[in-house]
Parts: sequence; C-alpha cells; structure tokens
Amino acid sequence: MAHGLHVAIIMDGNGRWATARGRLREYGHRQGAHAVRRVVQAAPDTGVGILTLYAFSSDNWKRPRREVSALMALFRRYLRTEIAELKENGVRLQVIGRRDRLPAAVLRAVEEAEAATAGGERLVLRLAVDYSARHALLEAARISMNGGGGDFAGALGKAIHGGEAGAPDVDLLIRTGGEKRLSDFLLWECAYAELVFTPRMWPDFNGEDLRAALQEFGRRDRRFGLVAAAV
Repeated sequence: MAHGLHVAIIMDGNGRWATARGRLREYGHRQGAHAVRRVVQAAPDTGVGILTLYAFSSDNWKRPRREVSALMALFRRYLRTEIAELKENGVRLQVIGRRDRLPAAVLRAVEEAEAATAGGERLVLRLAVDYSARHALLEAARISMNGGGGDFAGALGKAIHGGEAGAPDVDLLIRTGGEKRLSDFLLWECAYAELVFTPRMWPDFNGEDLRAALQEFGRRDRRFGLVAAAV
C-alpha cells in the first residue's frame, strides 16, 4: 500500500451546481467526474498516499430512478475509461461498500479495474459505492462474533472490501458543497480525522483546492487525546 496521508472526500454539490446553471443534475455528476480526475492526478504530489472518495452512499438508492441509473452508468464508464491512466500513473483502485446490489455490468467493471490496477504503488484510490459506515460496522461486528477477520479493524476491512485489508485511519476529511456533516461516511476511520468544510461545489474542485485543504491540515495541532507537552 502507498505511504502518505489518508485523505477522504465527500464529493458534494454536483446536483446543486448543475441546477444553478439551468442544467439537469446528471450534468453536474458528469462534470464531477472531471473533478475526480483532477484530484487523483494531483494527490500523489501533495503527500497523499490513500484517497477515499464518497461516490455513492447506500442512502442514494432513494434518489429518483433516472438519477441513480445515470450515476451507475457514469461509474461504469469512469472505470472503463480511466483504467489505462490509473495504471500508467501507479494508482491502485479499490471499491469499498456493498457489491450485492450493484448492476452486473457495474460489478464486472469494478472487478476488471481492480485487477488491472492491482500493481499500483503510488496512490491507493478507494471509491466508496453503495457504502454505509453503519452497515460496515454492523457487518464487522458480525464477522468478529463468528470468529473471522482477526481484530475488529481486520473484520471491518473484510466487511467493506470482501477480504481486503482495511486502510489506516483517515488523517483529513474534506467535504465540498458547504454542508457540514459526515453523512454515514467512514465513521470508525474518522475518529481522529481533521475536518475541512468548503463551500466549493465538487465540479469546481481541483488540485489547488486539495493543496489548500492540506495546508489547513498542516496548521492543525493533532494531539490524539494528549496534552500538547506530551505529544
């Protein structure tokens, strides 16, 4: 696994960005995919080793069918079109979350992308799809009670990625779009994460915004429960 900071991003604001421009929400999601590309390209040079992006929450299934179908199609297209660049740039792709509810074509694209990029060592890109932290915690507890997964962190890794080792705790959580909540995202892993909320809508987010958030992170005093003199 790549070394460096673990940064997680709640990519919020696609729909509102599009609506403000008189466009359909689906247009905002397509533009948001371009923002993903920009941030993935910038991340390794800013000291990020693991980047976890909240792409589709388990609650997002409640959205209108048209929007959900558009999101699944966009996700599949992203996986298919980005494999070559991810592989060339040393990016290892992992998809975390439930897989039993994904359309068959999307699941095949996930498995193909993960296999094709398995050798990447420069950046681990984790896409959270049909993801719920509460569901993951309950599933990890079930795995632990049944004697699997080793410690709880290992069980949590199995719960969100079918046997893949879990990632280290999140160092920095960024949420775009102006909202200030975690929305059931990485609740266990964000126990001591620094939080940065920005009004920037996700389609407008870029590498400079990532660098600005990391600069803010660098000014934080992370004590992990200790007093300053003891750190």
